[in-house]
Amino acid sequence: MSVIIPDEILQATRMSEEELKQEIAILLFQKEKLTLGQASKLAGMNQFLFQHLLASRQIPLHYDVEDLEADLKTLREMGRL
Repeated sequence: MSVIIPDEILQATRMSEEELKQEIAILLFQKEKLTLGQASKLAGMNQFLFQHLLASRQIPLHYDVEDLEADLKTLREMGRL
């Protein structure tokens, strides 16, 4: 699916197409509608750069106990713990 934003709307924002995509990605990430990976892809950035962008705006990553437990399980399976 493609979303078409009319040029006059883009011009009204005074943003480039890339900036607008980043803003949409940030908003959807904050609302927990997209994962970090999905949002970084929408923003056209790798995850590291997207995390840096979030940090520059003091937007925390979504990381809860479930995520920690999943990461610990993965590390154990890899023999790293």
